[in-house]
Amino acid sequence: MSISTPGGGPERRPTTVSTGKKPAAGRPAAGAGKAGSGSAKADSGNKAGSGKPTGPRPGAGGKGRKPVTPVKVSQGRSWGPIALFVAVGVLAVSIIGYGAWASFQGSKPWEDRAADIQGIVNFREKDKDLVTGGNHQTGPITYSILPPVAGPHNAAWQNCMGDVYDAPVANEHAVHSLEHGTVWITYRPDLPADQVAKLTEKVQGKEKMMLSPFEGLDKPISLQAWGYQLKVDNAGDSRIDDFIKALRVNASVEGPTALCSQGITATGTAPRDGNQMG
Repeated sequence: MSISTPGGGPERRPTTVSTGKKPAAGRPAAGAGKAGSGSAKADSGNKAGSGKPTGPRPGAGGKGRKPVTPVKVSQGRSWGPIALFVAVGVLAVSIIGYGAWASFQGSKPWEDRAADIQGIVNFREKDKDLVTGGNHQTGPITYSILPPVAGPHNAAWQNCMGDVYDAPVANEHAVHSLEHGTVWITYRPDLPADQVAKLTEKVQGKEKMMLSPFEGLDKPISLQAWGYQLKVDNAGDSRIDDFIKALRVNASVEGPTALCSQGITATGTAPRDGNQMG
């Protein structure tokens, strides 16, 4: 390596020092920066005017890298489970509420349950003389209420062990059955067969119950217990069951042990005088 130093004569520019090494890749050689600056500017002007993008090429620096799938964040609530939870809660509350209501209803005195039945007529309050006259009489008896709900009656009762009669029975025997706590259901003879079948299901085989047709009813169906009456239009009326639950046995004036067996089983409107007493 040789170095030229200024001497004593006229001033000279320093000569280039040669190291014998090649410039690093991508780095301009010494002294070439200024010379290449003009061409670089021209180059950049050419590229800018060419209409081609001058930014980094797609994929530059990320070659071979898989795109990242963005994670979706749900902003809404999942209403399905919430709705199901609410529905189950409402159902549970309804069941508990109904059970409490039914328990309360069952604990009420039977007189109050009877009074709650819409359309029921309470002759115990309306005509107290009628319901206290339970003497036995022979022969036909005239009743002011039809079908009768109380009053004097024959010494023999109509059999009321869930008996279903296909013809009218004597009022005098039926009233005695009411005194024993029976619910007597009567219906017009022209009531449709399917309606009669529904009434039969409610009566047949059940002690302190009996069913028979009755001429001249002003409503298709009439229910009697001692001192009570309810008239309805069809056998599907839920008040029929309410009447039976409240008054069967309870309406007895002789207590729950009064017999329903060993009574008159024959039909016909004329009373039969016998030796049976009740």
